[in-house]
Amino acid sequence: MATDTIAAVATPPGIGGVGIVRVSGPRVVEIAQGILGRAPQPRYASLGVFLEANGDFIDQGIALFFPGPKSFTGEDVLELQGHGGPVVMDLLLRRCLELGARLARPGEFSERAFLNGKVDLAQAEAIADLIESSTTLAVRLAGRSLQGAFSRRIHALIEHLIQLRMYVEATLDFPDEDIDLLTESSVRADLVELVASTRQILSEAHRGQVIREGLAVVIAGSPNVGKSSLLNALSGADTAIVTDIPGTTRDLLKVDVQVDGLPIRIVDTAGMRESDDPVEREGVRRARDAVVQADVVLWVYDARIGPDATTAGSLPTDIPVTRVRNKIDILGEPARMTEVADGPEIALSVRTGEGLGLLREHLKARAGLAADQEGAFIARRRHVDALTRGLGHLERALGNLDDRAGAELVAEELHLAQHVFGEITGQFTSDDLLGRIFASFCLGK
Repeated sequence: MATDTIAAVATPPGIGGVGIVRVSGPRVVEIAQGILGRAPQPRYASLGVFLEANGDFIDQGIALFFPGPKSFTGEDVLELQGHGGPVVMDLLLRRCLELGARLARPGEFSERAFLNGKVDLAQAEAIADLIESSTTLAVRLAGRSLQGAFSRRIHALIEHLIQLRMYVEATLDFPDEDIDLLTESSVRADLVELVASTRQILSEAHRGQVIREGLAVVIAGSPNVGKSSLLNALSGADTAIVTDIPGTTRDLLKVDVQVDGLPIRIVDTAGMRESDDPVEREGVRRARDAVVQADVVLWVYDARIGPDATTAGSLPTDIPVTRVRNKIDILGEPARMTEVADGPEIALSVRTGEGLGLLREHLKARAGLAADQEGAFIARRRHVDALTRGLGHLERALGNLDDRAGAELVAEELHLAQHVFGEITGQFTSDDLLGRIFASFCLGK
């Protein structure tokens, strides 16, 4: 429990109908008495006058008092709701500081809620994700994480792992017992189940990360195949200049769109070809850099000409590539999606719009979005990284078991996996990591 008291304006900067100053810590009652002349009744909204030290009027508003531990932070919490003018909020905050509070750091209220056991780390991060959500789907998934959907999956994984570790380490502590770990089929079955569960959660976390951060889609191809027209069609605006002159696009053009709640950042690139123009060469270099950072590459080509082998050689082999066969209206072909030797291909016409629906549905599928998102949750890059590392430890433990490498090696990999999974909920998390996480929160939360 912290020994100091913190205060901050909890509403955004600017002018609004209502502004809130939030205070948390052991001096809350003293501060309330200094501002209101009394301690508010717990959990009861009361109208009061907010006063300066000399009794001058600051504002009139609502006071809410939540005694700890039944509060957001687990400490005594006071909320002063006044008129939302920046000067009023500044005067009210300064009065709290005069009475013994200090200015809160960004995210410090949520950090105290975590340190006092009100939420785990994944739930605390979901608070920030809920505030920052840019789509309805992201709001819903962040809300599920805040309610513990993600944390429960991790806690169940850790509990299963602990039970397995207890059995494995018992064989090391009592070697005289007639137990051969390496021939115990139940141990292997439990380990296989843990690996499968981790892979499933990792897959769902990948989807949650994409919904939080957005899908990075790069449009690539030769000049004059319709890349900029495709960008305009997907964004619904004339963002890119479209002409019949090859090489019109010289720099990266980025547009953020939404497809059924999925945020997508679309990047239009310069046509990939050899050129003597230094500006165009730089555009092609930037295009190649963008391609290797994409989640999905849309490789656009003219249906009348076919795929360009030179462009294909510039595409990465470790990033999903979708062929986009454009200008089918000229050939009179129907829109369709097919599987070819090197991946999916969508035949469409950017000019008429035929087939664009297929492309949008395909991008949703690439992101792992299903019609039913029941039980899905929001996730961050660090969650995906921790699950990936934990899965690696479990797979090595399984490999050691199958290779009869020794119970000690199996036990060590299981121990490391539990530690990594604990990083997600904050069971095992360094102070440095905590500082970085909560520093990214907004002030007053």
